[in-house]
Amino acid sequence: MAQLWGGRFEKATDDMVYAFNASINFDKRLLREDITGSRVHAKMLAKQGIISDDECSQIVDGLDRILSDVESGSLIITEEYEDVHSFVEATLTDRIGDAGKKLHTGRSRNDQVALDMRLYTRGRVEAMADRLTDIMKAILSIMEKNIDTYMPGFTHLQKAQPVTLAHHMGAYFEMFKRDRERMASIRERMNYCPLGSGALAGTTYPLDREYVAEELGFDRGPTPNSMDGVSDRDYLIEFLSALSTVMMHLSRFSEEIIIWNSDEYRFVDIDDAYSTGSSIMPQKKNPDIAELVRGKTGRVYGALMSLLTTMKGIPLAYNKDMQEDKEMAFDAMDTAENCLILFTGMLETMRFNDKVMEASATRGFTNATDAADYLVKNGVPFRDAHGIIGRLVLYCIEEKCAIDDVPLEKLQEFSPKFGEDIYDAISLRTCVDRRLTVGAPGHEVMEEYIKKCAEEV
Repeated sequence: MAQLWGGRFEKATDDMVYAFNASINFDKRLLREDITGSRVHAKMLAKQGIISDDECSQIVDGLDRILSDVESGSLIITEEYEDVHSFVEATLTDRIGDAGKKLHTGRSRNDQVALDMRLYTRGRVEAMADRLTDIMKAILSIMEKNIDTYMPGFTHLQKAQPVTLAHHMGAYFEMFKRDRERMASIRERMNYCPLGSGALAGTTYPLDREYVAEELGFDRGPTPNSMDGVSDRDYLIEFLSALSTVMMHLSRFSEEIIIWNSDEYRFVDIDDAYSTGSSIMPQKKNPDIAELVRGKTGRVYGALMSLLTTMKGIPLAYNKDMQEDKEMAFDAMDTAENCLILFTGMLETMRFNDKVMEASATRGFTNATDAADYLVKNGVPFRDAHGIIGRLVLYCIEEKCAIDDVPLEKLQEFSPKFGEDIYDAISLRTCVDRRLTVGAPGHEVMEEYIKKCAEEV
């Protein structure tokens, strides 16, 4: 058992207790961050005259070789070590001797792991922002090609009013744009350096915390309270919350693609590379990627709830409970990033059946609101117009026809205000293109909107 404590103990730790307490199996992914922080800590110790320049050189060189050897596979992180910090320090001391024992001067595993987790999370926040930019680009490409691709807009999963595919996709562009903004906000707010907080009360060594923070890219400087520095996981909760929102957006998008992929809709054809088949039904082409993304959303939610539950009863400062901040958080980060990558690839290769979409928009009375607006513009109070069109729709349902198919003479039985221009007023193109308020699907508005979206990515 390679551990960083034990002097006051007379008995060895029970093997089962040791295994239960150890975190090496999952915190070994923090190796690069642990070595990065240790390198800067050693340089600061030398700068402050706490260790010699020669000892600093030995430590830094030794740390670099450990990282290189692990990444090349010539050095294996094994379960004999309690955690990644024990592995690094023990291996370093084995290789360079007493100088390695001085690395931990002025710090605790509490502020060390707080730093490692913060560095790691910051990197994953940045990576997630990049993945969100990728999906925004994929959505923008669809929008640019489909500014005049008509489709039904839905409320309550019922056809409501005609829109365009570009307009529909724009809603998801906005969702993922907000997600990316959340990543930037989290990165800014979390960018304090906890190293130098010690176990909870700082240290009597003359550490230069500002130097360490600057060297590690923490532009907001050192954490201003050492107890908060070692026990804060708000940034991780915020990140998991933001990832949960990303997954919620992906799940909503997945649900629509699953519906659109069905034989009843046939709005989309998913590329073979992102589909699977059935072991018994040879005709099947299943939207498994969309279904798995939808399913994995709960997995990310679970990580958020797990960490919130872990943190809710912890008194200041560090407690061993906080070791539970890693496994599910790592899984959630991996899950969300992989889902975004796969979903983006599926979007980029998906084919949209524009003629099927347009035909669907012509059914379901999506132009009923425009027919009512036509009467309003011809002097009929809106509430009366609403009732007239409602009765007209009921007639069309009974006759199995669309409003567009009703002869003018029959329309005028419902209201004498109907004229020959009613048919142009309720055409798909007119219904869409006359909607020119900000955020609407009209062609001119969408052209301007797409230009702004292009500037965002």
